[in-house]
Amino acid sequence: MQRLSIQGGTPLAGEVRVAGAKNAALPILAAALLTADPVRVSNMPDLNDVRTMVALLKSMGVKAAMSAGAVDLDASSVASPVAGYELVKTMRASILALG
Repeated sequence: MQRLSIQGGTPLAGEVRVAGAKNAALPILAAALLTADPVRVSNMPDLNDVRTMVALLKSMGVKAAMSAGAVDLDASSVASPVAGYELVKTMRASILALG
């Protein structure tokens, strides 16, 4: 892990962009199943596991669209509580869709 050590008496100012992380993104996507309200998640990493989780949610009836680092989800009309094995077997995080 990188570390930045700053010494001196000068106040710091500015912005730091923090990249999205898969281990945070996947549970957040699964949490969209818990509400009937539309959800927009931004700063999503462009990873295969994220695309697979979105496909898994779509297979369950969640309306989902991905665009430029964001995912829009609407689970108000989930058609099936079943997560198909073909998608589930491709990633460990699919356990988040249980229950």
